[in-house]
Amino acid sequence: MMTIPTLIANTNSAKYRSQFKKTISTLSQSARMSQFQYGFDYAGINQQCGSNPASENPENVMTVCSLLNGTLTGATFKKLSDLKMNKNGKSETYTVTKGDFLTRAPQMLNNGLVYLLPDGSMVVINAKMGTYPCDLSIATEVLDVNPTGVSLSECFGFIDVNGVSLPNKEVTCSSGSNLLKDNTCIVKNDAKHMTDIYPVRFHNGSVVPGSAAARYVLKTAK
Repeated sequence: MMTIPTLIANTNSAKYRSQFKKTISTLSQSARMSQFQYGFDYAGINQQCGSNPASENPENVMTVCSLLNGTLTGATFKKLSDLKMNKNGKSETYTVTKGDFLTRAPQMLNNGLVYLLPDGSMVVINAKMGTYPCDLSIATEVLDVNPTGVSLSECFGFIDVNGVSLPNKEVTCSSGSNLLKDNTCIVKNDAKHMTDIYPVRFHNGSVVPGSAAARYVLKTAK
């Protein structure tokens, strides 16, 4: 017989998996829609978002912000530094418990750009995306760490599947390695490991998991 904590963990696990799969699909569809309507996807982004990201138009400029502005219906833009969360009944600045991926990419938490989606999830994008191409050759795998100055080196972000609601913690492996090059990561359905933040990488017409833990969750989502 399952205990109440186990039932809650299983419920959250199913919810997180489903929402991650849905959001990553939405972002991939946005790239394909932008390619069809405006002639560019993530690989075509050629500069960083400007000083007023929410107003950028994909007919005038090719940034990740203009792409998402033109394809994400009902989304709201904010800067991560302006985002608030409810913690113990108090409004506080949005913070994240980092895992392997966000420890390697600290700039995400300093100057991230946020799209709040109508279903309650949110996408946080590295503000430096567009500095280098988000282009990946066919049959080439996404790396765990891309050296500065090469494709994909700034093309990353994360999905928080329940928005500003806690736990705001990066998903982690309960066993195995969290490196993409390995294939050993397992994420248990418990509150310590199956959490709400999932690293992603943007390239071409796709958004893909940015860590082995995120990849495991996506592969096991129904």
